[in-house]
Amino acid sequence: MLLVFQVLARLPLWLLHGLGALLGWVVFVFSPGYRRNFVANARQAGLGAPQWRSAISAAGRLAIEVPRLWLGPSVAVRWQGAELVDAALAQGRGVVFITPHLGCFEVAAQAYAQRFGSTHPMTALYRPARQAWLAALEARSRARPGLLTAPTTLTGVRQMLKALKAGHCVGLLPDQVPPLGQGAWQPFFGKPAYTMTLSVRLAQMTGAATLLAWGERLSWGRGYVLHILPAPNVQGLDDSLALAALNQALETLVLQHSDQYLWGYARYKQPRSA
Repeated sequence: MLLVFQVLARLPLWLLHGLGALLGWVVFVFSPGYRRNFVANARQAGLGAPQWRSAISAAGRLAIEVPRLWLGPSVAVRWQGAELVDAALAQGRGVVFITPHLGCFEVAAQAYAQRFGSTHPMTALYRPARQAWLAALEARSRARPGLLTAPTTLTGVRQMLKALKAGHCVGLLPDQVPPLGQGAWQPFFGKPAYTMTLSVRLAQMTGAATLLAWGERLSWGRGYVLHILPAPNVQGLDDSLALAALNQALETLVLQHSDQYLWGYARYKQPRSA
């Protein structure tokens, strides 16, 4: 599999995204469980087929672009909202970047590290892969100048707290289902979803600023646009109000760009044991 990764990493982005679009449809057609979950999640958000159909291809592109982002040459990234990052960093109190399963979340951390990492490194939370070879490749490929990684363990949480208290940044996916005891049930598109409390608690415990970030995937392999947007101010709110505000902000963002959301993710599943 490592050889496959290395071969894919050498392909031009337009070709990878073309293959990814095909892969997305193959998985959608031949995986009934994935297809049911995908369609049910999109319908839960009130979308019809014309609004979610192109997300099928986007899911395949997301999967197949990973080797290029991990092992290949850099890709073109434009910024929208970089001034919000400048303003937040100028306050010197750290920043929590909230990046949902929208567009290309791999490129968001990489682009931040390239632009701001030399002075304000980012620590990104990730769940290590179960396969040993992939976990090793993941750790080696994601860690780069200005970008550190923290596993989804108590040690990783401590690492993120330390980074924020030093005035640096952290990044995490707030719509990833955490283990039991590390989240709370909150509505997401009107249906209870087990929602991680870590993002809001990190901000509250350190006084860090919060920003939304997502990497828009441009057509025909033209690269990405990294969008930085204001996030709800969770300071002084209890978990319930803070998570409700965050989920509402994510709903708005997802509906605006439903063609690049990962609808196949099992957002409403039961959390696993800690």
